[in-house]
Amino acid sequence: MYGIVNKAIQDLVITNFGIEKWEKILQKSGIEEDFFISNEAYDDDITFKLAQAVSDEMKMPIKEVLIAFGEWWVVKTTKEKYGGLMESGGTTFKEFLINLPLFHNRVMLIYPKLTPPEFKISEISENSLNLHYFSKREGLQEFVRGLLQGLGIMFHTPATIELLQTRDSGNSHEIFKVSW
Repeated sequence: MYGIVNKAIQDLVITNFGIEKWEKILQKSGIEEDFFISNEAYDDDITFKLAQAVSDEMKMPIKEVLIAFGEWWVVKTTKEKYGGLMESGGTTFKEFLINLPLFHNRVMLIYPKLTPPEFKISEISENSLNLHYFSKREGLQEFVRGLLQGLGIMFHTPATIELLQTRDSGNSHEIFKVSW
C-alpha cells in the first residue's frame, strides 16, 4: 500500500488521541518507519501491523478499527487531499457507488504502482444496490464497510451496509448490500 494509507492511520490516531498515543502504537507495531511518504509504496504488512497495534493499544476489535479507518479515509483523507477526484465520482451517494468500478482507473493515474480492488455493481434499485468487492488483499472487508459508511457521511445520506457474502465463508469475493 502507498504511504498515504499509513499516514492516514497516523493522522486518525494523532487527531483523536494525541501524538503520545501514536508513538505507543508505532512502538507496539514493531515497524521501523517513523514517518511515511505519501506517494511511496510500502509493504502491506506495515499497514496490517499498524492496524493491529491500534486495535491492541485502544482495546478495540480489529473490525472496529478498520471501519473507523475506512470512514476517516473518505471523510478526511480523500476529501481533503483529493477533493476534485472525489467530486468527479458523482453528485449523489447512489451515483458515486454506480461509478465506483471506474474510480480506481483515475486513482491509478496518481499512483501507478497501485494494486486496486475491483468493484462491480448489481441489483440496482431506487434505494439500494449490491456492491461486489474483489481484491488480492484479504481481511479488508470491514475497511470497505467503513469506506461505504464514509461515503454516506460525505453525501449526507444515511446508509446501511449488510455483508451478504464473504471469502471467509469460502466465496470468491465479498458482496455488500448498500441501502439508503
